[in-house]
Amino acid sequence: MYLFFFALLFIIYQYMNEKSIFESQENKIENLEAKVEKQNDSIEMLNNKIRNLDYFTLQGNENAMTYLENLGFEAAIVEATVYDAIYEYNFEKGNNPLVPFDGMNGDMKINKLKFLNHKWILADFTDGKYWGEMILEYSFNEKKELVLNTIASFLYPQ
Repeated sequence: MYLFFFALLFIIYQYMNEKSIFESQENKIENLEAKVEKQNDSIEMLNNKIRNLDYFTLQGNENAMTYLENLGFEAAIVEATVYDAIYEYNFEKGNNPLVPFDGMNGDMKINKLKFLNHKWILADFTDGKYWGEMILEYSFNEKKELVLNTIASFLYPQ
């Protein structure tokens, strides 16, 4: 009889112990699932933001890429060619000829470029102390040569 009561108490103890462990693990799983859901929502939000930002790029704009393909160009090659041509001007002595301002603290050079589409580029330039931004237009003539024009520019006040 004592053995029966001892076994019954042991079984009840084991059941209660396992139940509390199981509930604890269930709570942990629910918390982790909530965290995963929150992280997935954050990832989806960031992916949407990237898609929106990527639209105003040459590689992210299907219409711009189709336009260039219809001219016989590949968007990635055009982007690399234009980058190289613009940055090549930085190696010339004096100001970059695309920058419509003379450097006051040195030569004006282009720092960064952002392709907006198949026609326009946003560029950042500086002479080390003064800086500004400009919009460049790029196109290809009948001989498939690159033509660059500065459309608008702005020099930030000191």
